[in-house]
Amino acid sequence: MRKQWGTGADTPRAGSRPRVVVVGGGFAGYNAARSLSRTMGDAVEIVLVSPTNYFLYLPLLPEVASGVLEPRRISVSLDDTLPSSVTHAQGEVDELDLAQRTVRWMDPEGRHHATSYDRLVLAVGSVHKLMPIPGLSEFAHGFRGIPEALYTRDHLIRQIALAAGSDDPEERRARCTFVVVGAGYTGTEVTAQGQLFTRDLARARGLDEDDVRWVLVSRGQVLAGLDQHLSATADQVLRERGVEVRTGETVEQVTSDGVRLDSGEHVPTRTLMWCVGVRPDPLIEDVGLELAEGRVVVDPTLTVPGHPEVFACGDAAAVPDPGRPGKFTAMTAQHAERQGKLAGRNVAASLGRGRARRYRHRDLGFLVDLGSTDAAANPLHLRLSGLPAKTITRGYHLLSMPGNRLRTAADWVLDAVLPRQSTQLGLVRSVSVPLDTSSPEVPHHPQMSFPPERSG
Repeated sequence: MRKQWGTGADTPRAGSRPRVVVVGGGFAGYNAARSLSRTMGDAVEIVLVSPTNYFLYLPLLPEVASGVLEPRRISVSLDDTLPSSVTHAQGEVDELDLAQRTVRWMDPEGRHHATSYDRLVLAVGSVHKLMPIPGLSEFAHGFRGIPEALYTRDHLIRQIALAAGSDDPEERRARCTFVVVGAGYTGTEVTAQGQLFTRDLARARGLDEDDVRWVLVSRGQVLAGLDQHLSATADQVLRERGVEVRTGETVEQVTSDGVRLDSGEHVPTRTLMWCVGVRPDPLIEDVGLELAEGRVVVDPTLTVPGHPEVFACGDAAAVPDPGRPGKFTAMTAQHAERQGKLAGRNVAASLGRGRARRYRHRDLGFLVDLGSTDAAANPLHLRLSGLPAKTITRGYHLLSMPGNRLRTAADWVLDAVLPRQSTQLGLVRSVSVPLDTSSPEVPHHPQMSFPPERSG
């Protein structure tokens, strides 16, 4: 039976099982809890604190926004897939007391809880990376969680519908224009999937699909920093589809009716998606640990120096990269998953089960899904594109997901033979998904009436 948390501090009794608290349920936290449980079994009590009761398979989020997958397909239940020795405490951590070894959090109903720990794993992940651009926080939206994906899907459908019903050519043109800033994984895949989705919507509503305009703005090249094959393939596919790829440019100002680029060009639009990257969760800024590049400093075993009971992994940890001396590992799902597994094993070693190991990784290649039958991949440095890359990409995702594989595959089959549904659910309004948030995983509900949507 899984434990139900009360509102007071819960202190382990003398002689009780060691308690390990894992903060964060993403790639790092989920795999840390599962790895530790598999190693220790019932010899340890594991508490996983996270804002949602599911693990989000983030790489497939663009397919939720474009109507390919239903959101529950990539939202894997924690209670259903983690061992019984792991207790999930749903809530947002608001205080970490390293001196007292206490974690405090607030649950979805506003109640406060606390527990002590023998070991702590910080796997809090990351949030949107912001820049001091006028109007950015007010009019742009990010792409890090299910609420933002649901909002984006509704927003894309709504813009095409409003454009189809408008007699004003300028309004119609603005509503059919979609700007994405950032050409990393997220920005590239959102652009690729979104462009196909909106062109289909435009056709179904009597608009010319060529009226749909997607603009991808990036300081560097598409998928900069990855294998040149991936970058060149993605760039070519997007351009051939008609996407305006603006490399070497950035946004200077955002307003309610468009964006101004640093070239001086004003792009009329009702849509700006901000995908320029991530920064560590701001929770770690107040913990009192040494930081490097905003991330918690750890040694190669993922232990925090001076705190042998504290481990950190994933986006929030500055993990030395053995392949790049003097550098830290990139903030990617691949590293977070591997570090989470190692953190679980090393926590077990600190409790007397096994021995601690240093973080090492082997580059197995990268994949990028570009929608339809297009993709780019370099598994084991074998360069693939088109349908072979698509097959490898989807196979990899199915193998990597900890659950919902059959349902996800079924959605892919249905998408191949049926038109996508274009229902606007209206469950997530723009005010619920602010860009400047410490918890993109959950929608925000200000204690006020909803203002009119920016998009009309």
